[in-house]
Amino acid sequence: MKIAIISDTHSLLRPEVAEIIRESDHVLHAGDIASPETYEQIRNLMVPVHFVRGNADKEWAEGMPAEAEIALSGYRFYMVHNRSHARKDLTGVDFFVYGHSHKYEERKDGTVTCLNPGSCGPRRFTQPVTMMVLTITEDGAVTIEKIDLSPVLRRSMKRPPKQEMDVLIKHIIKDMNANLPVPEISERNRVEQELVEEILQIYTTHPGINTDGILNRMK
Repeated sequence: MKIAIISDTHSLLRPEVAEIIRESDHVLHAGDIASPETYEQIRNLMVPVHFVRGNADKEWAEGMPAEAEIALSGYRFYMVHNRSHARKDLTGVDFFVYGHSHKYEERKDGTVTCLNPGSCGPRRFTQPVTMMVLTITEDGAVTIEKIDLSPVLRRSMKRPPKQEMDVLIKHIIKDMNANLPVPEISERNRVEQELVEEILQIYTTHPGINTDGILNRMK
């Protein structure tokens, strides 16, 4: 059994991700689908999908569970978007799947294997674009493969990462000058509100600062 594990698509289903999903038997999506259109695109790939709701999944996803426990090939998977919102007792769980941070993680916590596939949606700064495929053989052996799409995307990028950041910062500042609220700026630019707030705080507290100055002061 092949299980594609993805998260934080943020309104973008990449063709490379769709191809891997089509080759899988199940899909686990750890939240922040961000749009009903992307939700339907994934469902229409005709592979059983298990979703949980993320913070970017608004009114359209009200019926989606915040957490889910799924049994596949003799293993139990517990999934939530933000790991800080997970239940405390993970007794009986083999794999704990989560997202939100956009950072790939694969580690052991006692008897539980913790898995964050990272983000396979819009590229955030120079962070890699990743997902994972978990394979369970007939005898119950498990392998986990990290899928890093960054080299593929880098070959087709119109701008190098720093220039991408310059453009993003300029768009955020332009939206602020148009008196748009932070949530709308976040949605328009497909980035977390915390990032928008950080950029705007630096910009407003350092008069005359340019994009290089903002980048140098960011965490």
